[in-house]
Amino acid sequence: MKIIISYPPLDATKGCPTLGQNRQFQYFKDPTFIYPVVPAQAATLLKNSGFKVIWNDCIALGWTHEQFLDFVKKEKPDLIVFETKTPVIKQHWQIINAIKKLMPLDSRPLTLLFGDHVTALPEESFQNSEVDYVLTGGDYDFLLLSLCRFLSSRRNSGNTQYAIRNTNNVSPAASLEPGIYYRDNGSVKNTGKFQLNHDLNQLPFIDRDLTGWQMYAYQNGNYKRTPGTYIMSGRDCWWARCSFCSWPTLYPSFRIRKEDNVLDEIGLLLERYGVREIMDDTGCFPAGGWLGNFCHGLLKRGYQKKIYIDCNARFGALSKEDFRLMKKAGFRLLLFGLESANQKTLDRINKNVKVERIIADCQNASRAGLFPHITIMFGYPWESYEDASRTLQLGSWLLEKGYAYTMQATIVIPYPGTPLFQECKEEGRLKTVDWDRYDMKEAVMRIPFSEDAMRRLVQGMYKVSFGPEFIARRLLSIRDMDDVAYFLRAAKKVLGHIFDFKNDTSCNKKR
Repeated sequence: MKIIISYPPLDATKGCPTLGQNRQFQYFKDPTFIYPVVPAQAATLLKNSGFKVIWNDCIALGWTHEQFLDFVKKEKPDLIVFETKTPVIKQHWQIINAIKKLMPLDSRPLTLLFGDHVTALPEESFQNSEVDYVLTGGDYDFLLLSLCRFLSSRRNSGNTQYAIRNTNNVSPAASLEPGIYYRDNGSVKNTGKFQLNHDLNQLPFIDRDLTGWQMYAYQNGNYKRTPGTYIMSGRDCWWARCSFCSWPTLYPSFRIRKEDNVLDEIGLLLERYGVREIMDDTGCFPAGGWLGNFCHGLLKRGYQKKIYIDCNARFGALSKEDFRLMKKAGFRLLLFGLESANQKTLDRINKNVKVERIIADCQNASRAGLFPHITIMFGYPWESYEDASRTLQLGSWLLEKGYAYTMQATIVIPYPGTPLFQECKEEGRLKTVDWDRYDMKEAVMRIPFSEDAMRRLVQGMYKVSFGPEFIARRLLSIRDMDDVAYFLRAAKKVLGHIFDFKNDTSCNKKR
């Protein structure tokens, strides 16, 4: 079987879509490419199992819709796989329908979707497109391998009909994992609720050459030094209770790889690819004894002399001693979800942290020599303009004083499958369920002040970067040419965010 794992071309009038490996989707004016770890793991599993796999990221390649369709016609794959998310699901339905019209009925490729949106609403895509399969849950690398083995066994046995039929009668060798949705004589069926019972330590290290890792190694604002790449020590967040986050839909429980397994992968990336910075994109990096063992492992192997490590962190989880050890072991950037300066909001979205601890952790991390990156959201339906302004004030103060190094400000989006979406739906707070509009270009929840005022708040966060105190601290922090290059890249992205929000008065406005 030939399988294409693809990110097909999407509407570019809104900007560059950040789809792969993304919990909070945005269009960026300045292209940013994030290496999609779990899809790359899926490609590796398939290749190692004898399937012919083609990695096709049209967004990173800059392909047009016509180029993509010509590519599909030329390759004649058996199966085309897309990762999808709420703001682009309708575009993916259209692309799937276009693929089905490319070739005669007996040679049409099968199509498949996975991601948090289709996990929350698996049957919706069957109703709105000609998709053949939907994989639910976050272990879609294992599920995809299970499905492809099944389809291959059916074909090898002489059954040219690929669609799943009578799965209860399939031999154990070709049994299917739970979590797969499929068509059966006009109805949608599934193999049961997905399970997260796979051992992550048994996964092969990702084939970075197969998955075009260099396409993602440079245009990424997290990296100070390039080339960089992504790994995941776990799936996905050990807290997994924030009401706005879409990935607990995929990973309601947390699993982690062994420390030496992760260290071995880092060693491979250093030796084979010359990577200079690694972003561990586990939803929240493991703390406690695991973190201590991992840091000491980095030091024992001497990796701290060769590479920077970045990770997602959680306020309230790390001590002063943890920060100092992480700095010593080669950690650089810690990404924290600040979200709001209002305690009532932090409690309502179930962050389980106090505002005072947010400030203290930023101070302690920066004093240890680490670089906190904070993410902030505006547009909570229960926050007044005065409430939202307090978040702007706190974020600005942290940046100006050097307690936060960089930041990202966005509009809150309640994705299907999240507690926030369900709450807003029940309380009538949703302005629309047109998924195209769930792209952070506007508020899709009703807020008690104007949309323009909210945009000014977002712009206000980015404008801090041009204040004299912020600039002075950044200039004093320059140590090498990597710092200079990093600041230039960051300035370009900040300007892109400011003008994006300033000029974008409609979610359909063309640039």
